Amino acid sequence: MTVDMAYQYLFTGALTVLAILIGIILVRSIIGPRITDRILCINMIGTLVICSIAILSQMLKEDYLTDIALIYAMLSFLTVLILASVYIRRKDPKQDVRENLTGGDPEGSPTQKSRDEAKTQAAGESAALSAEDTVVSGLQKGGTHG
Repeated sequence: MTVDMAYQYLFTGALTVLAILIGIILVRSIIGPRITDRILCINMIGTLVICSIAILSQMLKEDYLTDIALIYAMLSFLTVLILASVYIRRKDPKQDVRENLTGGDPEGSPTQKSRDEAKTQAAGESAALSAEDTVVSGLQKGGTHG
């Protein structure tokens, strides 16, 4: 058995596995109860097709297939972005803006939960700063080793 034959078996086996996986994912995308499952399956199929094209590029020793795989990757990414923006509905965007500005309460007053979160975050930042000061002062006292 030569090295070229071993590579041919390896590439053929990898392409077979990828084809089986694409079939399984295709069935999952048909069964998927939610639209997000279907969009995720489309993304996974696109990724496996890109891998298949890359393997074919090496197997057939055709460099232009690598360029096609890169272009397909960009198109697959854009397709998933467009499908996600069309099919995944958000709640009222104005409601999101109001919640961000008022700290989570659409009526305008910050809630107790948001106040507690702000206190916890401030305490964490304070502890991190004091630990940093301790390290810096230790380095200043100890000097440099050389």
